[in-house]
Amino acid sequence: MKNVLLSLGHGYSAQALAQRLLPQGWTVLGTTRDASKAERLRSAGVVPVDWTPQAVEDALAQATHLLVSAGPDADGDPALRLAQQAIVRRASSLAWVGYLSTTGVYGDQAGGWVDETTPPDPSTRRGQMRVAAEAAWQAIPDLPLHIFRLAGIYGPGRGPFEKLRRGTARRIIKPGQVFSRIHVEDIAQTLDASIRQPNPGAIYNLCDDDPAPPQEVIEFAAALLGLPLPEEEAFDTAELTPMARSFYAESKRVSNRRIKEELGVQLIYPDYRAGLRALQGA
Repeated sequence: MKNVLLSLGHGYSAQALAQRLLPQGWTVLGTTRDASKAERLRSAGVVPVDWTPQAVEDALAQATHLLVSAGPDADGDPALRLAQQAIVRRASSLAWVGYLSTTGVYGDQAGGWVDETTPPDPSTRRGQMRVAAEAAWQAIPDLPLHIFRLAGIYGPGRGPFEKLRRGTARRIIKPGQVFSRIHVEDIAQTLDASIRQPNPGAIYNLCDDDPAPPQEVIEFAAALLGLPLPEEEAFDTAELTPMARSFYAESKRVSNRRIKEELGVQLIYPDYRAGLRALQGA
């Protein structure tokens, strides 16, 4: 039987997974809302699917695997809002379902460690919406669901290099602040490993081995590019949008032990230094 992945919300991480699966003979269907993106999907070997109930239902009828990366909004999960009944009907026929969530569900841990057994305790509205979306997917009977809680994502075209080159990078200093992060290629290889070893009901944290203060990442990236460092700004007095300030409301270190022990993942980029060096040479 041919493997067919339907990607609901075919964004940055889903595109990286498609690049791994297509050479293996998979068919990848990706949703989109505009014609120009549909052409880009076709050029990448992905079959575009209109973001409409009928088109998604038709695509589900073909799918053996489902990846959900469209984030929730104030009205709930957009994929379930669009096609919940079709998903419910197909649930037991799917071999694997992956839902891309966020480590933001753990809330602020004052720099302490969290793993998949840590109860969600979101301190931001975005984190609360993610917890609700996870629960909505978990409530679907017979769905072979795997939840992936992603740390801050970087990779080609996305991360500190782009901000430094555009002159938008900032060096915000908040003592004790640490974030975890993950290279998009390591997201893709972990999803691929899970598809090969399904474990419905599993939750996995996706992050690298080195939680670090955000200013250290900017400093390392600037040194690699030979660009001047942005001026230091104290968090308490920095002018930040509510969205930007909310990122600094939480500090935690995220454990990735489970993806290594259960899925056998060996990170391609175990820390931001390895990831940024590779991007510099790309």
